[in-house]
Amino acid sequence: MTEIPPPTFDRRMLEALVCPQTQTRLEYDADAQELISRAAGVAFPIRDGIPVMLIDEARTLGD
Repeated sequence: MTEIPPPTFDRRMLEALVCPQTQTRLEYDADAQELISRAAGVAFPIRDGIPVMLIDEARTLGD
C-alpha cells in the first residue's frame, strides 16, 4: 500500500497572504511549517498545506 504524502504549502500564496494583525508580509518557514510575522512576533501554523491565520492559533516567537 502506497502512503500518500501530506499536502504541501503553495509558496505562491505568500503573494496574497498578510498578517491578520499587522497587515505586513509573512515569511515561510518550511522546516517548521509556519508563516512568520516578524512585525507581530508570531508564527501561524500550516496544517495539511493550509495556513491557519488565526491569532489564537499563532505561536509567539521565541517559544
